[in-house]
Amino acid sequence: MLRLLFLSVLAFASSVFAAFGFTKSGSSYVIDAGSSNSLVFTVNGDNCDITSLKYRGTELQDSSGRTQLSSGLGSATVKVESVTASSVNYVKVTCTTSTLTHYMVVKEGGSNIYLATYIKEEPSVGELRFIARLKSSVLPEEYPYGKVSTTSGSSSTVEGSDVFIVDGETRSKFYSSTRFIDKDAQCVYGGSDVIHACVLAPQPESSSGGPFFRDIESNNAGSATNLYWYMNSGHVQTESYRTNVLHGPYILALSRSGVPKLRDFDTSFFSGLGVTGYVAESGRGYVSGTASGVSSSFQIVVHWYNNQAQYWTIASSKGAFTSPAMKPGTYTMVLYQGEYKVATTTGVSVSAGKTTSKNIASTETSRNSLWKIGEYDGQPTGFLNADKFLRMHPSDSRMTAWKPVTYTVGSSSLDQFPMALFQTVNNPVTIKFTLASAPGAATLRIATTLSFTGSRPQAKANSWTATAPSAPTKIDSRGITRGAYRGYGEVYDVSIPSGTLVAGQNTITITSISGSGGTTFLNPNFIFDAVELFT
Repeated sequence: MLRLLFLSVLAFASSVFAAFGFTKSGSSYVIDAGSSNSLVFTVNGDNCDITSLKYRGTELQDSSGRTQLSSGLGSATVKVESVTASSVNYVKVTCTTSTLTHYMVVKEGGSNIYLATYIKEEPSVGELRFIARLKSSVLPEEYPYGKVSTTSGSSSTVEGSDVFIVDGETRSKFYSSTRFIDKDAQCVYGGSDVIHACVLAPQPESSSGGPFFRDIESNNAGSATNLYWYMNSGHVQTESYRTNVLHGPYILALSRSGVPKLRDFDTSFFSGLGVTGYVAESGRGYVSGTASGVSSSFQIVVHWYNNQAQYWTIASSKGAFTSPAMKPGTYTMVLYQGEYKVATTTGVSVSAGKTTSKNIASTETSRNSLWKIGEYDGQPTGFLNADKFLRMHPSDSRMTAWKPVTYTVGSSSLDQFPMALFQTVNNPVTIKFTLASAPGAATLRIATTLSFTGSRPQAKANSWTATAPSAPTKIDSRGITRGAYRGYGEVYDVSIPSGTLVAGQNTITITSISGSGGTTFLNPNFIFDAVELFT
C-alpha cells in the first residue's frame, strides 16, 4: 500500500515537474515547459500546427482541428532549439515558409506560449490570424463578453454563415470584438479546475486599422471553442496591410488563477532570441506633448502611423501625452475627440533613444449652433439601439423596433433618434424644430461613421431638396449586422440656401440613398455620429 502510494506520488510529481526541453517523436516535437502547472504541447514538424496542448495533464486541443496560423501553413520548415538568453532557458520553435516566419517560444518554468509572426507579404486568404481550436467540452465559456459569441446549439441561421439564433438570441463570433485601444486578455475557460486559455497582445503595432479597430476574439462553435488573435483582416478594412514587419510578440497564456492581465507580461526577452523584425526598446523612441482643443468630457486619443507601424495613447484630461515606445521613422499624427478625427499633422520624426516633442491642437472651429443631435465622438453614442448593436444582430427581438422616426428637437430624447438608417426598414428620419427667427443661409452637418453598399444621406429642408451627394468610398464588408460601426467617417455638409428655413416650425428629412439594393438589414445603410444645424 505504501509502495503504491509512493509510486502514485512519484508519477504525479513527474507529470507536474517534468524536465524542461523538447524531444522528437516521429515527425513531431514534444515541448515541455518544465512548469509546476504543467504545460506540454506537440508541434507538427511538417507544417507547424500544434496538435496537442496539455495543461496540468488535461488535453485542451480539439481533436478535429489544430492550433495554427491562419488556416494552417500547409507545409513549413520547422526548427526547434534550446536557447539561453540572460541566464534564462527557452525552447524556440521557428517555422519558415516563402512568405513568413512564425515563432513559438516557451520560457523554462512558465505556462505560456509566446508567439510572433514576421510576414513578407499578406497571406493569399486575405487575413492574418492565429487560432487555437480547443475542446469545447473543457473550455466552453468565453471572456469578456460571455455567450454573445457562443453559436453552439444554434437553431437557425440569420445571415451568411456567421450569425445564428441560439435560445432565441442572435449570436456571432463577430460579437466578441474589442477595440484595440481597450484590449487586455481575451479568453475561453471552463472545467472543474477552471482553466483559462487567453490571448494577450501587448502592442499590435504591425496590425492595421488604428486604435479603434476591432475583430473576432472567440467563438464556441460547438465542435470546438476557437480562440483568435486577428493581426489583420478584411473585416471593415480601412487601411492597407503592413508587410515586411513582425507581428508580436503575442501570448497564448494558460492559467488556473483567473484572467491574466497584460500589465503582468514582459516580452523584452525577445531581444536575445534572434527573432527577425524584433526591435528592442533601446532601439525605439518616443513622442510627448500636449493635445489641446478637445473637451475633457471626451476620451482624448493621439495616434501615430506610417506604412510600417501604428501606435496610440490616451492623453490626460489636461491633454498631456507620451507615446508608447515607437520604431524609428516618420509618422502621421492624429488627434481624436473620442473616435472623431479633429486634427492631423505629418512629418513627425522618431529616433532611437530620443523623445520628440510635438503638440497637436484640434482644428474644429466654433460656430453658431441652432441645435445638435448627438456628439461628434465617432460613434453612434446614445442613439436608438446603440447600446445593443455591438453584441447582437439588428433583427434581434431585444432590439427596439426599427421604424421611421420623427424626432422633435427640444422634446424627443436622444435614444429616440436612430443610430442607423436602413433603406427599406426605417427610412427616413424626420427632424422637427422651431426657430425664433429666420436664420438666412445655414449648414446642416451630417456626420456618419460607416456606410454599407454606397449608402449616404440626402437632406430635404422644408420644400427644398439638397443635391444627392456622391457615393462614399466602398468598404467591401458587412458592418452593423456584425457589430461594426467604424469606417471612413464621412461628414456631409449641406448648404441650405437663405429663405429656406423660416421663423416658427421647420422640418428636415434625412433619407438613406444608394444605387444598390439588398435584403432587410443588408439593405444599403449608414450609421450616424451626430447631426447639427448651424450658421
